[in-house]
Amino acid sequence: MSPEITVAVNGALGRMGSTVLAAAAAEDGITPVGGADIAATTDTVAISGTTASVPLASDLTALFQTITPDVVVDFTNGEAAKEAIATCVEAGVRVVSGSTGLSTENLDELGLLAAEKGVGVISASNFALGAVVLMHLAGIASKYFDYADLIESHHEAKVDAPSGTALSIAKAMIEGRGSRFEQNVADLQTLAGARGGDYEGINVHSARMPGRVARHEVVFGALGQTLTITHDSINRESFMPGVMLAVKRVINENGLIVGLDNVLGLGKPKP
Repeated sequence: MSPEITVAVNGALGRMGSTVLAAAAAEDGITPVGGADIAATTDTVAISGTTASVPLASDLTALFQTITPDVVVDFTNGEAAKEAIATCVEAGVRVVSGSTGLSTENLDELGLLAAEKGVGVISASNFALGAVVLMHLAGIASKYFDYADLIESHHEAKVDAPSGTALSIAKAMIEGRGSRFEQNVADLQTLAGARGGDYEGINVHSARMPGRVARHEVVFGALGQTLTITHDSINRESFMPGVMLAVKRVINENGLIVGLDNVLGLGKPKP
């Protein structure tokens, strides 16, 4: 029988963090053992849906003085995410990160550190399995269509636009197509920005409103036809199967994996 994988959550008091703690408590083979959050005012955090609680600290360095988990699941942003991942790797703790705002340069730097320390890291812009399949299918379809729009909608508190997932989808589309898309350029644009952002000919549109969690829609156009591929995340629980899958995978890794597609076997084989 395999030993339980112990998991701590960075950003444990946030909506995603609390959902991850609850999912870890319900998952066979995984045990939540702690959390870190800059907003911590107590030394424990309750796990939703259970009577259990785990140690809580204001940052990962302080948490690691109390416990050393096998894996940290991180859902922070930008520079905070980079610092959190580096802190874990330096401590020999594996990481599953759904953080947005990490640049290619950040990932390259973290990849070198992970390889040097022999510590597994999985970084993905989206952990919803359906969103990853959408990305894969959009890459395949791109070579057969001349025009494309990408529309993404998220909750009103999301800080970045477009979403990291939308950018990953757009990159997969250009990679699949092998060139930029054709694009209509309006002779008269009566409202600035009405055609959205431009990524290699793909018009990218972002909506932010209450009632949404995450929605990504790709619309392809060619002579006499359109193809629409849509994925909706109705709640944050939709991300948890992917997160738990990544936790179980990262325990056996000793470097950086970018994208859940490479965990699911949908990524391109390495040269």
